[in-house]
Amino acid sequence: MTLTLDKKFTLVLAPTGMVPTKSMSPHVPITPEEIISDVKACYGVGITSVHLHARQKGGAPTWEKEIYAEIISGIREFAPELAINVSTSGRSWTELEKRADVLALLGDLKPDLASLTTSSLNFIDKESVNSPDLVQKLAKIMLDRRIVPELEIFDLGMVNAILVLMKKKLLPKTLVANLFFGNIYGAQITPIEIAAMISGLPEGTIWSGAGLGSFQASAHAISLAFGGGVRTGIEDSIYLDFSRRKLAKNVELVERVHEMAETLGRKMMSPTEFKTLIK
Repeated sequence: MTLTLDKKFTLVLAPTGMVPTKSMSPHVPITPEEIISDVKACYGVGITSVHLHARQKGGAPTWEKEIYAEIISGIREFAPELAINVSTSGRSWTELEKRADVLALLGDLKPDLASLTTSSLNFIDKESVNSPDLVQKLAKIMLDRRIVPELEIFDLGMVNAILVLMKKKLLPKTLVANLFFGNIYGAQITPIEIAAMISGLPEGTIWSGAGLGSFQASAHAISLAFGGGVRTGIEDSIYLDFSRRKLAKNVELVERVHEMAETLGRKMMSPTEFKTLIK
């Protein structure tokens, strides 16, 4: 894969996730109102897309499209052009019906993208189950409904899984991917692993780097230096600093990415430019 620094980079905001709670950080947005408010603040600084997770009133993750609809509707009011990505995560449930529920939203509520983790994996204390059959069924639903999969890649095997999906003609022409570094059971922040992950992507893939926990800032700097984009947000780390002393706000994480990009001479891709590329 060709690496260039002159192209614009994507900035993906992941504000909530499935794990962070208010007891862990008061800054994690849980309710639709909080998520919408955080996205609005970050949109004011500059983001290309937003990766959404929904929560029930008590804070537990949910797959229900009605809650996603409330969040998407609120975001569309102030940023109709923002690329919206919804989660089909297997971290809390494996049933296809639940994971595909949000993909049934229509009209202005229809998401532009949806996450697609290409294989099963372990996190530090929880598994994410993504059987080949289920991944392929989710990919087919996205393809039929013209929702772009945002491929979630945690190790080199998952990169290879992209080629399997391509061979089965289950992916669109333009690929979008997030590469995750720092998960104890996945790719780490090492030169060999980073290079292998990036070089294994099909030519033309629009990719962003994400770092989990203390590795968030390192992954961002490396991704920008390697010509890629960035995924940032409280979903990936609740802390602003490597030593985990300062709890982060989503807007602070976005601001830091812009500071890094300015230092490296990189410019952010606008939501409109991004959506034009993935159509």
